[in-house]
Amino acid sequence: MLSGYRLLWIMTLFDLPVVTKAERKRATVFRNKLLDLGFEMVQYSVYMKHVAGKEQAEAIQVKIKDAVPEYGNVKLLLITDRQFGNILHLGRHSKRPINADQLALF
Repeated sequence: MLSGYRLLWIMTLFDLPVVTKAERKRATVFRNKLLDLGFEMVQYSVYMKHVAGKEQAEAIQVKIKDAVPEYGNVKLLLITDRQFGNILHLGRHSKRPINADQLALF
């Protein structure tokens, strides 16, 4: 059985320049890369992905680092599955809650 302390979530928070057409294109390419890696959008510039452990998280972090656009500001935060479960959701809930397919029971 996998521990709630071993299962991780990667939270990607970013601020990318989007003034010029070229910057908007690079920002779109970056967001699409996150989606291709299996991330789901939580808020406009916040994406999350569930991973099985630190090794998998580190491999994904390298891929994200290689995709960061010039002048982009990207932060990566690892939180355990237990910490994720303690997040307090306030305000209007999104239509589709984020959950990992491999852990969905119903």
